[in-house]
Amino acid sequence: MAKTRGETSGGKTGKTRGETASAKKEMKNFEERLERLETLGEQIRKTDIPLDEAIKAFEEGIKLARTLELDLEKIESRIEILMNSADAPADESPELELFEPEE
Repeated sequence: MAKTRGETSGGKTGKTRGETASAKKEMKNFEERLERLETLGEQIRKTDIPLDEAIKAFEEGIKLARTLELDLEKIESRIEILMNSADAPADESPELELFEPEE
């Protein structure tokens, strides 16, 4: 019997290998963009950088920050869906410290 999308070998629905690989690729891409943003921030903080280079780095950083923010919103939505699914144990409360804004 052929597997349908989202079906595992046990017949239960869940992530397929392709979906898991895609999620890992997305996370790696996210991490790479975050590292790039940190690098740009370090470049801008240097006092010997020419103004035009600083402005270009700043523009790229703003674009990266916006896309990363959108990605974080998507991740947060996915987590909320998972936490509110019927499979989630009702007596367990998750630790979401990583996702709370810093003060």
